[in-house]
Amino acid sequence: MKFITKILIITFLLGVTNACDNLDLDLQTNPNAITPEKASLNDLYNNIQIELEQIFSSSERIPGRAVRMYHAAGFSYTAFTTPTSFNTLWGNAYNDLFLDVQALNDLSEAAENPFDIHDGSAKIMKAYTMMILVDLFGNVPDTEAGQGTDIISPKSDPGQDVYAAAIALLDDAIAQLTGTNAGAPAFDNFYGGDPDKWIKAANTLKLRAALNMGDVGTFNSLVSGGNIISSASDDFQYNYGSQRSNPNSRHYRYNNHYETGDGNYLSNYFMWSLREGKVNASGVTIIDPRRRYYFYRKVSDAFGQDLTTYSCHYTDDPAASVGTNLSHWAVVDPDGRLPYCVVTDGYSGRDHLNGSGIPPDGPIRTSWGLYPFGGDFDDDTFDDTRESGTRGGLGEGIEPYMLSFYVDFMRAEAILSMGASGNARAMLEDGIRGSMDKVLSFESLVSAKMSATVVLRDGSTGTIKDLFGMDDDAIDLYVSEVLALYDAAADDNARLDVVIKEFHIAAWGNGLEAYNMVRRTGFPSNLQPALEPAAGTSSDPFPRSFFYPTNHVDRNSNVEQKTLSDPVFWSPMKNLY
Repeated sequence: MKFITKILIITFLLGVTNACDNLDLDLQTNPNAITPEKASLNDLYNNIQIELEQIFSSSERIPGRAVRMYHAAGFSYTAFTTPTSFNTLWGNAYNDLFLDVQALNDLSEAAENPFDIHDGSAKIMKAYTMMILVDLFGNVPDTEAGQGTDIISPKSDPGQDVYAAAIALLDDAIAQLTGTNAGAPAFDNFYGGDPDKWIKAANTLKLRAALNMGDVGTFNSLVSGGNIISSASDDFQYNYGSQRSNPNSRHYRYNNHYETGDGNYLSNYFMWSLREGKVNASGVTIIDPRRRYYFYRKVSDAFGQDLTTYSCHYTDDPAASVGTNLSHWAVVDPDGRLPYCVVTDGYSGRDHLNGSGIPPDGPIRTSWGLYPFGGDFDDDTFDDTRESGTRGGLGEGIEPYMLSFYVDFMRAEAILSMGASGNARAMLEDGIRGSMDKVLSFESLVSAKMSATVVLRDGSTGTIKDLFGMDDDAIDLYVSEVLALYDAAADDNARLDVVIKEFHIAAWGNGLEAYNMVRRTGFPSNLQPALEPAAGTSSDPFPRSFFYPTNHVDRNSNVEQKTLSDPVFWSPMKNLY
C-alpha cells in the first residue's frame, strides 16, 4: 500500500467566507490561483483523492460513535456532537473536492482527447461525497452550490433530489468509463487506473443508494447485472502507507495509539461484541476469531488494576455491582450481560456516552489493532503500544469505503427487509467468510511476527500464527455458530437482527455504514444504552441526522439549524436509542 503526498494546494479567492460561497473558476483573477489551463491534471487528480480521504475520515467517526462502534464521549447525544463537529468535512466537500472535480472536468472537456478515466472516477468520488452529505445532514445545497458571488447563500435541496443527482452523476461516469481508451492517471490510489473496477464501484454505490431508499427493483436489477464489487480485488478502499514523516502517510488511528499519546478510548460494547456478545444454544460463549486483529490489549486483566485508573461513572471498582443504577438497561439487556466499565480478558475502553474525566489509564487502554488500521496483532504479550510508531503494521492500513463482503451483507439485509431476490442465509455466510479473509490478508503486514516461534508458559511451542491466529477450523466454527443462531430465529425480523449484528462487526473501520444500517433497520437490538437514562429519549434524542456545521448556518441566510431528531429522507422511524 502506498500513499501519495499532497503536491498541489489549490487556493480559491472567496468573495465571502460561506462554506458554499465559492467563486466560479472562470471568474478568478488571482494570478496565484489555479485555473484549468494552469492546473496539472495528475496533481489535481491526486488532490481529489486526498480530499475524499479527508471527507470519509471526518464523516465516519461521529456516526460510528453514535452506534457504539467507537466510544462516544459526553453524557448526552447533544453533548457528544455539536454544530462545530463537521465544519472541516463541510469545507473539504464544498470548498475543495467539488471545485476540484469541476476544474478537472473543465480540463478534460477542453482537451483534444478527454481524460475519461481521470474525469469519470472523479465524478464517482463526487457522487459518493454527495450521498455522504445527505446521509449525515438530510437536505444540503447542490444546485446553487459553488456559484460564488452569483449566489452567496445557496439554498438546500431535498435530500432525495441530491441522491438523484448523485445517481445521475454515477451513470454519467459509467458511460464515460465504458470502453474508454484514455490514459490512466499517473497515480490512482484506489484502482490503478482500471476503468472497469471504477464502474463496479459506481454500480455498487448505486446499490447502496437503492438499499437506503428501499428501492427493491433497482437493487435486484443491479445484482442481476453482476457488474458490482464482488471480490476483494474490487474493493473500494483508500490505502495508507507506512512512512512516519515528510509526509506522515500512516493511518490516522495508528498515529493515535502507536506514537506517545494515550489515544482514543475504544468502545467497550464493540469489544464485548467480539469477545462475549454471543452465546450459543448450549450457553457457551461464541468468541470471534477477528478480535486479536481488531484490538490490541495492553493488560491481561482489565479488572485487576489500581482503582485510580478507572472512570466507571457509577462505581469506583468495575467489578462491583452497580445495582439499580443501570436499571434502564434492562429493556435492552434483561439478562445483565452487557459490559460495564471494562470487558473481560483485559479489554479496556469506555461505555457508551461516558464523559467522565481522564484518569491515568494509558497503560491499560486497549489500542486499535492490525485490521484495518495497520496496528499490531494481539499475541498475549500485553505490551504498551506507545513506542514512537515502531510497532505492528506501521500504520499501513485502509479506509474501507465499500468492500465486497459489505455487498454480501447488504444483499442479506435486502432479502429479509424488502424482499429482494436471493438466499439471505447464504449471503450472511459469504459476508462473514469474506470479512475473515480480508482480515487475514493483513497478516502480511506483520509476517515476521506471525511466523516467529514462541514458548508459552505451559511449555507448548509454536508460531504466533499457529497459537493465536485465525485458521480454517476457527472460521468454520464461528460461521456454524452464527448460522445456528440464524436458523433458531423465530422470524425474518429476528433473522435480520442476526445479519445486522454481523454486518456491524464486519464493518469495523466504517462508522458511516454502521450508522446507516442501524437507522435502516433498528438493529442490532442489544446496543449498549447510554449511562444516563435521559440519553435516547425525546429530551436528548439519538441523532437521526446531525446538526448543520456552524460555518454553514452562520454564513448562509437561507439556512436554519436543524435538530438531531430530524430524519434523512430515506430513514424509517425505527426505535433508536
